[in-house]
Amino acid sequence: MHPAKGDAFLVQAFSEILDITLRSLYVSGFATLLSASWSIPTSYLLAFRRRVKVLEALMESLVGIPTVLLGLLLFLLLSSSGLLGFLKLLYTPQAIIIGQAILITPLIISTSYRTLRIVAPPYSELALSLGATRGQAMMLVLRESAPGVAASIIMGFSRTIGELGIAMMIGGNIKGFTRVLTTAIALGVAKGEFESAIILGIILLALTISTALSVKILMEAKAP
Repeated sequence: MHPAKGDAFLVQAFSEILDITLRSLYVSGFATLLSASWSIPTSYLLAFRRRVKVLEALMESLVGIPTVLLGLLLFLLLSSSGLLGFLKLLYTPQAIIIGQAILITPLIISTSYRTLRIVAPPYSELALSLGATRGQAMMLVLRESAPGVAASIIMGFSRTIGELGIAMMIGGNIKGFTRVLTTAIALGVAKGEFESAIILGIILLALTISTALSVKILMEAKAP
């Protein structure tokens, strides 16, 4: 191969890998924030309820829901003949974001609830007895439980960044549009392009390890 052509190929390959990585971070990050926006308030409300054993068990059981099953259900909803087909979200990054946000909702609720059920009632009652408003009491609870809540959010991100079924089924793995790390790795293996698949796999592994270390650090900060 001509040196100039070889350099151009490397630049193009690097650009594509960077594009896929940044898209993965954007999609998974946005999905995690979206899920946290309703999961944390839900966990906060559940922390004050005494009889939530059934709901707690349901959330924990849904943590392990197969991603291909959820992807299939969302595909049926978002397809042109589906109930939400008029939104035209199928095979878009937005579809992946919504799917991943739904996927990690049980995980964030169940993990953050374990922290909030211990912290919320006593700290909220203390704040209210000292004349704080309910909003101020809520902020105090969230501040005191921040490490545990943040750890649950990071765990949610770790689940989304390594997710394949939803990204493939409702994202379509479209180059330059919906292709993320997991779908790019699957495509590389299918095409026999193992070098690029290994590079993407290393990037994905590095991101996963980074999030796992972040959870460990936060949980150690939470410990007395």
